[in-house]
Amino acid sequence: MKLRPSLDWLLVFVPGAILLDFLAPERHTLIFVAACVAVVPLAGWLGKATEHLAERTTDGIGGLLNATFGNAAELIIALFALRSGLTEVVKASITGSIIGNILLVLGAAFLAGGVRHKEQDFNVAGARVQATMLTLASIGLIMPAVFHHLVGASRAERTLSLELSGVLIVTYGLLLVFSLHTHKQLFIGTAAAAARVVDERHGSWSLRRALGTLIAAAALIGWVSEVLVGSVEAAAETFGMTEVFVGVIVVAVVGNAAEHSTAILMAWRNRMDLAVGIAVGSSIQIALFVAPLLVFASYLLGPSPMDLVFTPAEVVAVGLAILITGQIAGDGRSNWLEGAQLLVVYSILALVFYFLPAA
Repeated sequence: MKLRPSLDWLLVFVPGAILLDFLAPERHTLIFVAACVAVVPLAGWLGKATEHLAERTTDGIGGLLNATFGNAAELIIALFALRSGLTEVVKASITGSIIGNILLVLGAAFLAGGVRHKEQDFNVAGARVQATMLTLASIGLIMPAVFHHLVGASRAERTLSLELSGVLIVTYGLLLVFSLHTHKQLFIGTAAAAARVVDERHGSWSLRRALGTLIAAAALIGWVSEVLVGSVEAAAETFGMTEVFVGVIVVAVVGNAAEHSTAILMAWRNRMDLAVGIAVGSSIQIALFVAPLLVFASYLLGPSPMDLVFTPAEVVAVGLAILITGQIAGDGRSNWLEGAQLLVVYSILALVFYFLPAA
């Protein structure tokens, strides 16, 4: 089965980016653009393979698969960036994924769905659980920055970040138990809709095909990510972008582009439980699972360990994004104006990050 044509034809950029890196390594800007575009369809194939693997397992294993691979493209990019010492880009991509999913993706989904349907409903109890968990996650990511500005730079920051990472991952495990076992009725709409999406859009894949696609897509994403990371600094200088802007906006949007399109499509089809689950759930995965995983990985891959001390702008952005999302999504109903409001907030934050000088 094929991806939607709008993503499928972008696969030509995969060999294009790799060939450019071999034949014209000095063309950093062109390589960066080609690599960014190439990641999008590969992330799409990775997501499709994960869906088919999940439908062949139990709910618990399927949820774990989606948690592990839902943000795999961005995680792979971040790992290569860590190895290259681009810690600020990695930390900014964490911020960008959180605010991008709950502002850009959720806003676009509300807007698209609201254009076709005057008002849409979704499970308010499940949405509130996710919003509360996202607030909890933000506390874990914001407090190291508060500690830094109260105490100043110290070795304790790394220890604090490492221990907080353990707490966050345990919290994510508790959320999985809650949503997939003890209180799965609060999320049954999302699970049922996800199963229908696989059946309607892709048919049924064999286990061999799903595993083969998953491995191939992950390998190609790794290859293209190495190309992207190698050109990011030169390209950022050419475009007048800081490392923080590249991480918050560019890497975050590219790494989750295919997943974003799915959320918007589901809202258009009036499946708001799934759309909200993709947008908010992806932010929770980033904050509670991917961010602490990257902290642990930095001790093995990076020139120096990564901490969870974010810049003041990133802390404020995350706080404001979670605040307005909680207000808008807390009633279990959405319309196109609420989507536009979320997109306006994202646009404001993107402009601020673009003009914000490097620290």
